[in-house]
Amino acid sequence: MFAALMGSSRAQLSTDFYKKACPKVFAAVNSVVKSAVTKEKRMGASLLRLHFHDCFVQGCDASILLDDTSSFRGEQTITANNNSIRGMDVIDDIKAKVEAVCPDVVSCADILTIAARDSVVLLGGPSWTVKVGRRDSKSASFELANSGVIPLASSDLSNLIGRFADVGLSTKDMVVLSGSHTIGLARCVTFRGRIYNETNIDPIFQETRQANCPADAPAGNNNLAPLDVQTPTFFDNAYFVNLLKNKGLLHSDQILFSGVSTDSLVQTYSKNPKAFFADFAAAMIRMGDITPLTGSAGEIRKFCGRPN
Repeated sequence: MFAALMGSSRAQLSTDFYKKACPKVFAAVNSVVKSAVTKEKRMGASLLRLHFHDCFVQGCDASILLDDTSSFRGEQTITANNNSIRGMDVIDDIKAKVEAVCPDVVSCADILTIAARDSVVLLGGPSWTVKVGRRDSKSASFELANSGVIPLASSDLSNLIGRFADVGLSTKDMVVLSGSHTIGLARCVTFRGRIYNETNIDPIFQETRQANCPADAPAGNNNLAPLDVQTPTFFDNAYFVNLLKNKGLLHSDQILFSGVSTDSLVQTYSKNPKAFFADFAAAMIRMGDITPLTGSAGEIRKFCGRPN
């Protein structure tokens, strides 16, 4: 049933959904993303992460953007997001610009999807043709979002494979999408266990990371380190090269190259950036297809942080 529902939903997304209703939407999104990423390159990774964390909870429906109120608790304070998701203000800026061009037409869910693609491109990564036509959810669930559907930095390989399989994505999709960690920063609290407790780690890399991440929590919990030690603000295949050298920052990174079934994929992408780019673009399209709301389902939010 799940596969059938996904298939019917996917069929309703198209690359030309806004061709007549809002032909300027892609230019409007791009201009705001470009400005934001120019000011802070890390924002590109944050916008990409927003899309990922949205799609893994009840599909790509912009539920992650719904702000908490006195009577509602959404997804923003779950374990995987609390004190770490960023970029909602940029999405709000994009929404305001899009609303000025074509009011009540473009969903926040589509804005997230387009912004993720534009962020990757602006940081040197591949492009792809984004399918649109999603609508926004009217609600979100803290309980569902916090139930483990989003993989954590401490995830083992079977958990990673399982979480991606749950939303219709393959092990290959999981490995290639993990390559998005070629950009962005992570907090000490997410990699402390790896740099103090694991042995499959380059000693110099380990020492460098320990210098800015104290062993005893909560000291330094929010201190930041680049996910890709080589080129943290450029989208390339260095993430996979790092794994071959035991320089993966998170446990969930290095586990992909640790004498396991995914080793060969890591090796392929470390040697072949073109293959990584092509497979990453294809996997992003598949991720954007995860159970979207279409047709008369959901709504087109006027403001992304609250339902209409």
